[in-house]
Order: sequence, then C-alpha cells, then structure tokens
Amino acid sequence: MNEAHRPRFGSSALLTIDTQADTLDGQPLEIAGSSAAVPNIARLARAFRRAGRPIVHVVRLYKADGSNAEACRRQLVRGETPVLRPGTTGRLLAPGLLDEGAPELDDGLLLAGGIQRLGENEVAMYKPRWGAFFQTPLEAHLRSLGVDTLVFAGCNFPNCPRTSVYEASERDYGVALVDDAVSGLYDRGREEMRTIGVSLPGTQEVVDGLGER
Repeated sequence: MNEAHRPRFGSSALLTIDTQADTLDGQPLEIAGSSAAVPNIARLARAFRRAGRPIVHVVRLYKADGSNAEACRRQLVRGETPVLRPGTTGRLLAPGLLDEGAPELDDGLLLAGGIQRLGENEVAMYKPRWGAFFQTPLEAHLRSLGVDTLVFAGCNFPNCPRTSVYEASERDYGVALVDDAVSGLYDRGREEMRTIGVSLPGTQEVVDGLGER
C-alpha cells in the first residue's frame, strides 16, 4: 500500500455508520449481517475510548412524512411501520455500542445539524443522505481534532458506508474499512476499495494498531 494511504491509527477517528436498532435482525430495515457485526463494532468503540481517540456515530432519522428521506425510500418511511423515526426505540444505536449511562439520541439537536456529545471524545451526528459528509458538520469536526485517518464500521456497505468512504477519499483522509465490522461487504466491493487505497483490516488489527490487546 502507498504510504500516503496507509492508516495511521494514532491520529484516527472511528466512524460508525447507521448502526441503529432498526437495521438489525428482524427489524424494518433488516440488513443481513448487521447483528453479527455489532459485537466487533462495539469492540472497536471500546478500543477507541481506551486509546482516547475520537468516535463519531453517524445516524439516520426519518420524519414520519418522509420529507427528509431519499426519494426511493419515501414510500417506505411514510408507511405504518416506523423506520428510524424520531422518538422511537428503532432509531437508537445498537445495544452495546455506547458506554452505560450515555445519553439517548437528541433528535431535535441532530436534525438541526448539531453535534451531540455522548461521552469523552464521542459524539453523534445526523446525515440526511447516504454519505456522512453531505450537508453535515463531520469534516469541520474531524479537522478540528487533527484527524487524518478514518476507520469505518457499520451497516450495509453498498449504500452509506461505501458512499462515505468515497467522500473521505475525496478529502484525502487515510481510510480503513474494517472487514469484519461492516455488513453487506462482498468480494467485488473489497477489490473496489483496494483500488482507491482503502485498507481492509480486521477488528483485531485495528485494536492492535491502537495499542490495545
């Protein structure tokens, strides 16, 4: 790997993408493999906390009228079954992702474009579309922290993680997509990531890179 693209875990941030209750097994936006990935995502979060590195949980929140959803999802969002709807338990982060005692997501703050503090060096923010950088405060937040490498984990690679990885690459971040901590990843996707300089470590490799055992 080109040294310019090699992840530097000592100056990295963890981004979890759409790791919310409604994307887990048996839920309205069930994505195969999401529930299985959660323990590794939670392990990454614990390692980043112990290392004192930033964590950003990027979430979706869909208003009941579908006005802030992609056109292709508006009919689903307007249906009788709530999908990542503010005020419902389905929009919460997956169990085990946060430290005990962390606050519940503040829907109003997040929908207004704010950054919610969930713990020391740990925040949540809302994204209105697939990519984590689109119309969000993410880039300014990361730059203020001196982050140059992003470690991605989360739900459904073909949509939001993949888009967010491309956005990060466009901004010259080093990027690592944690192979066993993202759902929906497939062989062609792995090759696609490698061709744009993205590394594909496993959870243990990232934990070791942070100095944890």
